[in-house]
Amino acid sequence: MYTNTKTRGSSRAPNYSSRSNRPSGGNHGGASFGNRSTRPSSGGSRSGSGRPSFGGNRGGGGRNKRKSSYERIDVSRFISKSTVVEKEEIYLPTHTFGDFKIDTKLKLAIANKNYIYPSPIQDKSIPHALEGRDILGIADTGTGKTAAFLIPILNKILKDKNETAIIIAPTRELATQIEVEFNDFARGMRIFSVVCVGGMPITAQIRNLRRECNVVIGTPGRLLDLVKRGEINLSSTRSVVLDEADRMLDMGFINDITFLLEKTPDDRQGFFFSATLPKPIEKLIERFASDPVKVMVKTRETSKNVEQDVIRLARGEDKIDALCDLLSKENEFKKVLIFSEMKHSVEKLSNELVKRGFKSGSIHGDKRQNDRQRTLTKFRNNELNILVATDVAARGLDIPEVTHVINYEIPQTYDTYIHRIGRTGRASKKGVALTFVG
Repeated sequence: MYTNTKTRGSSRAPNYSSRSNRPSGGNHGGASFGNRSTRPSSGGSRSGSGRPSFGGNRGGGGRNKRKSSYERIDVSRFISKSTVVEKEEIYLPTHTFGDFKIDTKLKLAIANKNYIYPSPIQDKSIPHALEGRDILGIADTGTGKTAAFLIPILNKILKDKNETAIIIAPTRELATQIEVEFNDFARGMRIFSVVCVGGMPITAQIRNLRRECNVVIGTPGRLLDLVKRGEINLSSTRSVVLDEADRMLDMGFINDITFLLEKTPDDRQGFFFSATLPKPIEKLIERFASDPVKVMVKTRETSKNVEQDVIRLARGEDKIDALCDLLSKENEFKKVLIFSEMKHSVEKLSNELVKRGFKSGSIHGDKRQNDRQRTLTKFRNNELNILVATDVAARGLDIPEVTHVINYEIPQTYDTYIHRIGRTGRASKKGVALTFVG
């Protein structure tokens, strides 16, 4: 346990090094997403592209957000020594990407990404998806699930340019990441996407929707708004993806995604991905999926590569001073993701760290999408080594080389804690997760 015994204003650092061993805790109705116009010459997303005739009934919109209550969490669950995994079980795929019955153009795009062998979720789900089956994937971030739904969807569109799809993601960042991977696969195919997320001008998104595209990628609230404005019509959508469905439940989007799914035809193909399967999501899938193929590719609850510990403050000790003492250990705290609960506290904490000489940035829901993306890029490129965030960053983001996750405030639920600390200790590398308590 990281126990700091200094008094307020002292320069003594928390007892970071004196840990003791602790217990582990065809046309299809002419779906064109909009009025067709001349396309640009290359594939990918568009900033001025067309209205997937995803256009629907007009009307007002809004979302019913649920305020999650705090869960009492035993602090001992935040303490766990990392263990060395001497030998991991290696998954042996039954296919190569070349074995899949997909268009030659798509095979070439996959080869250009140097993909040869599919990940477990790709290997187990893509053959069924290519047959038109609904897919239920129980999988964490980083398992390759994005390609597991993009490859079958792109193959359908290559066969019939009237095919359309909608991909629903919980956060703007995840939607943007999906768009990037979509562009990699679709380059040169003249297949286009539009990203529709909050925090970006809706007028530009409407302009893009009114031009030709096959795929809309977005967050539930903005998609709901566009459906109710009549700019997206889901009645002839051939494929629907729910990515990180449990996260959307946590964020209070269950009513929004139910509304959106109700607007899609009964015979559309569904791709449902979730790290966990809480009852409301299970019921949602039972209602909207038709005999889905269930593919489970779950990693362990918390990575064995993540060493977890707590930081206890002495009576009267200043929390920000304790944090700065930790961050000053540059040889250890090389790339740090700090979580705080409230948007205003995230901004305040990041600004204070900058004043104290740290290279810090922040992302939260009140920041414009361009600003959030710019900050994330700087963090990825090591122009910043500290990122302070709300739980908008806890899932869906693949940020490499994060050495430490610090919970500046205890998360509301243990599930949230698991997702937060999953940002470190990735790709078999060691990470550290620290939580301020008391």
